[in-house]
Amino acid sequence: MADDRPVPLDEYPVHQVPLSMKHVATGDRNAYDRCIFHVLDHDGRALLILGLGVYPNAGVIDAYATLRTGDTLHAVRASDALGDDRMRLAVGPLRIEVEEPLRRFRLTCADDALSCDLVWAAGFPALWEPHHLQRRGDRLTLEGRRFVQAGGVSGVIRAGGEEFRVDPDGWTGTRDRSWGVRPIPGEEGGRLAEENPTEGFHWVWCPVRFEDRFLMVITQEDADGYRTLNDATLVRPGDRDRQLGWPRTEIAYRSGTRHPERAAVHLGDPRTPQELEVEILTSSPLAVGAGYPPADDWQHGTWQGRGWVDRRTYDLTAPHPRAAYGVTDHSARFRLDGQVGHGIFEHGSFGRHDPSGFTGFDSVAP
Repeated sequence: MADDRPVPLDEYPVHQVPLSMKHVATGDRNAYDRCIFHVLDHDGRALLILGLGVYPNAGVIDAYATLRTGDTLHAVRASDALGDDRMRLAVGPLRIEVEEPLRRFRLTCADDALSCDLVWAAGFPALWEPHHLQRRGDRLTLEGRRFVQAGGVSGVIRAGGEEFRVDPDGWTGTRDRSWGVRPIPGEEGGRLAEENPTEGFHWVWCPVRFEDRFLMVITQEDADGYRTLNDATLVRPGDRDRQLGWPRTEIAYRSGTRHPERAAVHLGDPRTPQELEVEILTSSPLAVGAGYPPADDWQHGTWQGRGWVDRRTYDLTAPHPRAAYGVTDHSARFRLDGQVGHGIFEHGSFGRHDPSGFTGFDSVAP
């Protein structure tokens, strides 16, 4: 019999529906609530990605940390049964402490394979991203509310015999916080999946920290280029957020792949055009180590049993075929209006995408 007693969070006036905070307001198995942090150095030597997610209707909490250095990716993943204390963001050796909401966080991974102890401090106010909706036929398969932020990071990272001393002058932090409904593995798609196959998907998610401003660009397009998600917003403390129109991205791909080597994002309007230059520093495919689809060794929200911890080391010079059909996070150097900034150029392109000249899932750049 289920234990339906109040949980600690029920003491606070944060309820949105007449339910205990132990429950979400939907019975959808794909309900989720999670975060992702990026920590990158400005020379491309290292890219740390750390995240934690809660899947209330699957009864799962899980977390991961990956670190790319050179051509090696170190990964630690952990999963457990979801408990009643939703304020405790910890699973296995991974922990996120909210020291000051929207401002300051402590990120730790206490594992011999990969360890870190970092303070992530916001440099700019958090920015809402567009409400994200996705359907397959008539069924709503994804509905997410998200915000994004950038700042500085300090502390230490260790893996593979290397140690990185992290400081805000030479490192940048970005983060994304989201919740709602998002597919997790284990569900049969049925008729709607069969009759509405995915023809193509093209995605850019790009938070950039400059010294005095923060820029966020996000686009999602279908196979024919129809845009289902679109935003370009410039944040300057003390000023009203400025919208920069309909971003248009030109990407130079490595021959024989869909791996971006550089890009230009055209912003603004025809009267005041601006160009964001993107120089890729290093890359971390989220389907390798971090548990994003279509990973074949572990995916978020899947039940692994109590107290599961897994450690992997990946050689990124070896083929990882599934990575080509997932999203990759690229740490990057950006230039805009004579200023240099740093952040993440997250990109995924698979299947047909007419604006890029890709004709199907096996189509690559010449």
